[in-house]
Amino acid sequence: MNAISVENLSKIFDKKIVAIDDVNFKVKNGEIFGFLGPNGAGKTTTIKVLTTLLRPTKGKVNVAGFDVIKEPDAVRSSIGIVPQSLTLDDDLKGITNLLLSAKLYHVPDKLAKERAEQLIDMVNLKDAIDRKVETYSGGMRKRLELIVGLIHEPKILFLDEPTLGLDIQTRSVIWEYLKNLNKEKRLTIFITTHYLEEADYLCDRIGIIDKGKIMVVDSPSRLKDELGGDIINIKINGEYSEIIESLKQLNYVKKIDIVDQNLRIKVEKGENVLPTILEFINSKGIVVTSVSLAKASLDQVFLKYTGKSLRDAESDKADRFKMYFTRRSRTR
Repeated sequence: MNAISVENLSKIFDKKIVAIDDVNFKVKNGEIFGFLGPNGAGKTTTIKVLTTLLRPTKGKVNVAGFDVIKEPDAVRSSIGIVPQSLTLDDDLKGITNLLLSAKLYHVPDKLAKERAEQLIDMVNLKDAIDRKVETYSGGMRKRLELIVGLIHEPKILFLDEPTLGLDIQTRSVIWEYLKNLNKEKRLTIFITTHYLEEADYLCDRIGIIDKGKIMVVDSPSRLKDELGGDIINIKINGEYSEIIESLKQLNYVKKIDIVDQNLRIKVEKGENVLPTILEFINSKGIVVTSVSLAKASLDQVFLKYTGKSLRDAESDKADRFKMYFTRRSRTR
């Protein structure tokens, strides 16, 4: 059985605004699934349907084996949610926030305290858990948000931009927590992110949505392989015409262009063939003055399927997050 099954899902607002357009995808039990798309692509609407916050206009959606329309309470008790916006109560201690969430999910007090202790140790918050949340750093807040979403031991964890606005070191720490959770507990994780390196590192598969439609679902590695290879950029001391025709005869060279006075060579598995290409050029008595290897990236995949890059959206959302966080701090 799949953790999430979405069939012919559509959501239309005001009888004319199509937010989700006949979407189909599945999330396997125990996988980390990334859901990517530009702003306004339909990500948030889809997640709201999956988490029972919105009713679909049509289609069938099952989450953790339950129908989101017929069995919403069963769905809610089976999932954990870590939203993008901060939902912790700053005036309460960390431990109070955590145990309050357990109460809302009807976790018995004794069991809640046992789980809380384990989760606090897992995210290294033991020294801060008895302090008010208003004293926490951004990274500490995110770690607390994470275990608040785990206190009732959900089957599926939904993470909406879990590391937005955090520094790379803190992001890396949270990535490791998520990897360990997935591996040790076989927890299914559904994640949205604008950090493509995050999706590349964490996700077993990703789905890209644009204009309400699913463009592709596959593993990051296969999607990058479909781009047709890596790019080797080489600058030589001499005429390019002398070597281009010879390089074209090599069976692993797919395409050669001259870009910005560099040979731009498209190949598969660039790290493997680069030494051979350099040796081949040197054997012709030609001196290589510079060389670089550009691996296929998830950003290129995203660009292929949406015509847009996520990089601008990433920086824009991070700036808005920081501005929001600063305003909150100033009002306290």
